[in-house]
Amino acid sequence: MIKLFKKLIYLITLLFILSSVSAQRNVILIIADDLGTDYCGFYENHLDTVNLPNVRRLLAKGVRFKNAWSNPLCSPTRAGILTGRYSFRTGVGDAVGGVGSAVLDTSEITIPRILNIFTPNGIAKANIGKWHLHSPMPKSNLFLPNTMGYDHFEGNFIGMLNSYFDWTKVTNGISNNVTNYATTETINNAIAWIKKQNNKPFFLWLAFNAPHTPYHLPPLNLHSYSGLSGTDADITANPKAYFKAMNEAMDHEIGRLFDSLQVIKKYDSTDIIFIGDNGNDKLVSQNSGSAKGSIYQEGVSVPFIISGPSIINPNRSSEALVSTHDLFATIIELYGYDNWKSQIPVNKPVDSKSIIPILKDKSNDVRSWVFTEVFKNPTVTGDGKTIRNKTYKLLDFDNGSQEFYNLKNDPNENKNLLSGTMNSEEINNYNELCSEMTTLIGNGLHCKNISGVQNNEDSSMVTEYPNPFTSYIFLPNSTGNEVFELSNNLGQIVFKGKHIELQNFSNLIKGNYILKVEGNSSMILKLIKE
Repeated sequence: MIKLFKKLIYLITLLFILSSVSAQRNVILIIADDLGTDYCGFYENHLDTVNLPNVRRLLAKGVRFKNAWSNPLCSPTRAGILTGRYSFRTGVGDAVGGVGSAVLDTSEITIPRILNIFTPNGIAKANIGKWHLHSPMPKSNLFLPNTMGYDHFEGNFIGMLNSYFDWTKVTNGISNNVTNYATTETINNAIAWIKKQNNKPFFLWLAFNAPHTPYHLPPLNLHSYSGLSGTDADITANPKAYFKAMNEAMDHEIGRLFDSLQVIKKYDSTDIIFIGDNGNDKLVSQNSGSAKGSIYQEGVSVPFIISGPSIINPNRSSEALVSTHDLFATIIELYGYDNWKSQIPVNKPVDSKSIIPILKDKSNDVRSWVFTEVFKNPTVTGDGKTIRNKTYKLLDFDNGSQEFYNLKNDPNENKNLLSGTMNSEEINNYNELCSEMTTLIGNGLHCKNISGVQNNEDSSMVTEYPNPFTSYIFLPNSTGNEVFELSNNLGQIVFKGKHIELQNFSNLIKGNYILKVEGNSSMILKLIKE
C-alpha cells in the first residue's frame, strides 16, 4: 500500500511538472537583417566570419538547418513567416516602401491571430524591432501590428534606420524619437516586456535592424574592433569591418537577452529560433555571385537554427530543405496546436510545412522541394522564381530566361546546365522541378520541352574570359551575331548591343554584373568587375 501511495505521489508530481512546463512554453523568433550564411563560421560555406558566440550557444541545444531558404528581400520574408504564404499569394514581392511595392493585406491570417484563436488572451504576443510590412502613412497605419494580432508592438516601423543613434520608434501606434543605440534599445524593450509577463507563456518576434545599412561604428563596449574611426570615409573604404562590428554588437545584446532569461528562469522553457531574413548586402558580399535581392544562392541562403526544450537529440545539423515560410506552422505547433489548418480559410491557402518532425528527430525531411521568388513593379532584371530539390535548382526569370544548376557539384552556380549537354538525370530533374513550379503558381513560366539529350550549337559561348574582368569581356566562341545586355545588381543596363568585346568597361564600378546573351539560344552569365 505504501509503495502504491509513493507511486501515486510520483505520478501526480510528474504530471504537475509536465503541465507546468507546458504552461511555461515560450517561443522567441530572432531575425537578423541582411545576414547570409557565408559570414557564419558554423556554416560550411563560410568565407570570412563574424564573431557570434551567443548565437553559437544555440547550437548545443538545437538543430542547425544547412539548406534553409528565405525570400531575397526583407518584407517578403517577413510576410511569408507571418502568414505562411508565398509572395505570389500575399502580393509582397519587394521591400515595402519602394516604387510600386505592395503592402501586406490586413485580412491575412497571422501567427498571433491563430494563437489567440486557440488560447484567447492566453499567450502574450509581441513584435519588438523592425516591422517593414506597411507604409507609416497615414498615421493610423502605425496601429497595424496590433490590428494583425500582436498585443504589443515596439520598434522601427519602416525598412531602415537613417541613424542607429537617432531614430523614430513606434510603441503601439504612438511614435517618439529615440537616441539610444537601436540594437541595444531593441533588447532593452524585449527584456522589459518579457519580465512583465510573469508566468504567462509568450511569443516574441524579435527583429533587429542590424546588420542592415547604414554601416556605422557601434558603441565600443559592444564589439572588439579598436581600429575603426567611424568616419564616413572609413566606412566607405572598409564596409566589411563595420558590418562585422555591427554583428558583434547584435550578438552581444542577444547574449544579454539570454542571460536575462536565465536569471528569471525562463531560458530552459523557451524555444529560440535564429534566422537571417535574406543574404548579405552587395556592399559586403563575399561570393562570386549575387547578393541580397537575388534568387541566386547568395540572396536566399540564410542561417536557420531552432534551439530549446522542444528539440530531441540536440546538437544536430539537418540536410532538410526548409523555408522561412515554414516557421508559421512550426511556431504554432510548438505551442501544441497541431490542428491549426482548421482555422485557415479556403481562399487563403498556406504553404508552410511544420518542421516539428525534424525537431523531434522523427523524420529527416518535411518537403521534397523549396521555393522562393522576387518581383518588383515595374519589373527589373533579376526578378523571377526559383525552386530546388536536394541536388538541383531551377531559376525562372521574368524576362523569359532560365538557368539550371547542380548545387552539389556546383554550389556557386557557375555552370548553367541548360547551356550545354544534359544527361537523363539532369533532364528528369529539370522536368520535375519545372512541373512542380507550374503546378504551384500556374501559367507564366518558361518551361522548355526537353525530352532527350540537349546539345545547343552555341553552348561553348558560356566560356567568358576573363572573369573577373577589369576592362574588356571576351566570349571566344561568339558568332558575332549575338545581342548582349550587361546590367548591374540594381537592374540598371550599362551596355546593350552587339560586339561587346569592343567595349572598354574600365570605368565601371567594382561589383557583380549580369550578362544576358541572345543568340541561337539565350543564356545569362554572372560576371565580376574588379
